Amino acid sequence: MAEKAKRRPALEGVAAADRALTVLSAFRKGDRSVSLAELAARTGLVKSTIMRLAISLEDHGYLAREEDGSYRLDAEVLRLGTIYTQSFRMEAHVVPVLEELVARTGETAAFYVRRGEQRLCLFRVDSPHLLRMHVRVGDALPLDSSAIAQVLRAFTPRPLPAYAAALELPIVTMGATDPHTGAMAMPVFGPNGALAGALVLSAPVIRWTPEAQAAARSLLSEAAVTLTRRLGGEMPEWPRNAAE
Repeated sequence: MAEKAKRRPALEGVAAADRALTVLSAFRKGDRSVSLAELAARTGLVKSTIMRLAISLEDHGYLAREEDGSYRLDAEVLRLGTIYTQSFRMEAHVVPVLEELVARTGETAAFYVRRGEQRLCLFRVDSPHLLRMHVRVGDALPLDSSAIAQVLRAFTPRPLPAYAAALELPIVTMGATDPHTGAMAMPVFGPNGALAGALVLSAPVIRWTPEAQAAARSLLSEAAVTLTRRLGGEMPEWPRNAAE
């Protein structure tokens, strides 16, 4: 009994969420659209319930209603699937690089990608220090003035050589998002010169001494080159390294 309690917290789900997910899970391979009657048959839910759930699912981009009244999956499902596929494929390459950065610097390392006007934390390895910035994998934050956001803006979707050549990399910001936190970020590239994401080191500003910054710049730049190669990309020659 005790073992079962450990496996799953004694919490109950939300009935409306369960029903909405049941509707989404009713779609099968090969379905272009599914009629309301067929959704009712597949889910065991009454049509009026499905219609109410569909309104919310439409509002959030998970379902679209066709002219004949049937439903199809919409773009938000594709977006989540793309994130999952990308995460699954990249994890084996990214996480070891993050772990090595943490081991060599003692600070938190993370990998961010751009999603519209937000920066999404895709992978993260925390610093062993108790004092650190608490961001979770999957958190989406604004494209603000932080080093991370600057990298994602500067090199998405394709870097402009003249502009990027003027940048000093890694980009370093202190207190941009939080007055007590500083970060430095490097672009990582995939095949065909496309930006794969931003490789980041973050720490409280009190630990970002000039000596710590100088050492971290070199290590982060080296790690970005390594990860770019592992992802099948090539680091352009034109970005300048501030450590040089």
